[in-house]
Amino acid sequence: MFDSLIVQPIFNLLIFIYGVIPGADFGVALVLFTIIVRFAMYPLLKKQLHQSRSMQRLQPELKRIQAQHKDNPQLQGAAMMELYKKHNVSPWRSILIMVIQIPIFIGLFQVIQIFSLHRDEIGKFTYEFLKGIPVIHDLIKTPDSFNHIAFGFIDLTKNAYSHGQIYWPLLALAVIGAVTQYIMAKQTMPTAANKKRRTMREIMSEAADGKKHDQAEMNQALSGNMVKILPVMMFFIMISLPGALAVYYVISNLVGMIQQRNILKEDVIEMEEIAEEPVINPIKAKNQQEAQRRASEAKEAHVTKLVAKDSKRRKF
Repeated sequence: MFDSLIVQPIFNLLIFIYGVIPGADFGVALVLFTIIVRFAMYPLLKKQLHQSRSMQRLQPELKRIQAQHKDNPQLQGAAMMELYKKHNVSPWRSILIMVIQIPIFIGLFQVIQIFSLHRDEIGKFTYEFLKGIPVIHDLIKTPDSFNHIAFGFIDLTKNAYSHGQIYWPLLALAVIGAVTQYIMAKQTMPTAANKKRRTMREIMSEAADGKKHDQAEMNQALSGNMVKILPVMMFFIMISLPGALAVYYVISNLVGMIQQRNILKEDVIEMEEIAEEPVINPIKAKNQQEAQRRASEAKEAHVTKLVAKDSKRRKF
């Protein structure tokens, strides 16, 4: 089932790009494949970032709920869920794009295994309607003709570090992948929170002294730690995997950085437009309405009084 739904579509998209672009190697096909995947996931990325921003804007209200129901966790949870529902926010949607990429990553790993170790199975995984493309037809007949050297000098079937040997081009890609992962995470963190966020060590030290910590502050500290830890983790993962995955990861991050910057820029423009709209003070507006109502009543009373006086004169 996994092969049919994940591995085979990835395999055929890659081999189609490889077959229809003149002179393409596996690296070029992989770069174009990654860009296609990233653009296909763009709507999900946009929703993810909007969810993250919404969660940030709700933090003051969440703190108020936590303080108001600090002695009743069940009521606190119900109030928080009601707040999420009111603003159409789901804490789980923010990780959706990450969850979706996991099967793609696993599927791509298996595809790389086919191209590097099981090339005799290329014909088995290729869709029938693609076998008529000349390059793919020749590749099925002579699997060893597959060009797995990216851009003329990077062997995508190798690892950055294997059996005590370092393959420097892939080590450089692993470093770029870690750096781009850090930049992507920093893009989505609120600037104000970065300036005043306390470290996890400070929060835990206060907790040891008996001071009750703030959950929102704890979450900020954890996210700050993850921004630093995740790139390091991904570096060590990348050096132990085939270079094709490193290329996919780096290109995915680079495209993701551009997409995130554009989405966040749109959010800033939207917020500036909202900020330029005249702000109506509800108290002031209410006072103005009350003053207008009183003026209208006074005018009506004055007109009634004049009419009464006029009627009285006519009577006498």
